[in-house]
Amino acid sequence: MRTTKRSVLSLSRSAGRLTSGVRVLPSFLIAGAQRCGTTSMYRALAQHPLLLKPVLHKGVHYFDVAYWRGLSWYQGHFPLRVGAALIGHRYGGRAPAFESSPYYLFHPLAGQRIAADLPGVKLIVLVRDPVERACSAHAHELARGFEKESHFEYAVELEARRLAGAEELLRESPYMLHHSHRHHAYLARGRYAEQLDRLEPLFGRDRILVLDSHRFFREPEPVYDRVLEFLGVPHLGYPVFERHNGRSLPRRVPRVLGQALRDHFEAYDARLVRWLGEEPSWRR
Repeated sequence: MRTTKRSVLSLSRSAGRLTSGVRVLPSFLIAGAQRCGTTSMYRALAQHPLLLKPVLHKGVHYFDVAYWRGLSWYQGHFPLRVGAALIGHRYGGRAPAFESSPYYLFHPLAGQRIAADLPGVKLIVLVRDPVERACSAHAHELARGFEKESHFEYAVELEARRLAGAEELLRESPYMLHHSHRHHAYLARGRYAEQLDRLEPLFGRDRILVLDSHRFFREPEPVYDRVLEFLGVPHLGYPVFERHNGRSLPRRVPRVLGQALRDHFEAYDARLVRWLGEEPSWRR
């Protein structure tokens, strides 16, 4: 079954590359953050008839780990222009394509690559309580086999050593993969303000929409409305909102560690106010 699936994907990618010149490129990206509801947002937006998802899978991961493959490879993942034009004509609006790759927000080179290859593109970023995010990410990586340390507190202790020099290495060798940078950045990925500050000069404040995922799961309709307004896409009814990729945590975070982490993130969370327009929900 896996071999058959891989063969189908390989054929589809080859066909996509051969026809890349007549395919659309995305107009917006769900760029992160990891474990913050990006899949749920993707699935909700994919139900809108004017929003075109990738042909094969939600996350192409071109601008972070596959940039060496070239833009034609990337463009081959998206629908044909003629199909996009027909859909736009049917619903009386523009039919933009999109994808969701949550490592884009954190990878040190992804932002400048996106800005260079997709001029005018818009970014959607979801954020959540960074302590919860860190715990969820650890459980996720553990389940996928990318993390061997089963105790969250020890994995947090290891993070600084694991990530030491990672950004410098990625900048010096742009096509290299750094396992720990991608899979073990439990605290670093939760310092959202640092990552947004890196993106702002490249895209401008008006092309980055930052959403509180706790609010999205609690009140999805107004958040969805805001996304459509940001994208300039007409409202054609609400999708079915579901929570995807949720993962129960193996154990509670020790109280002392939890408080230490909340103290660690306090200054970074405060800097999110200018992006969210209000205090993050987990700080109220």
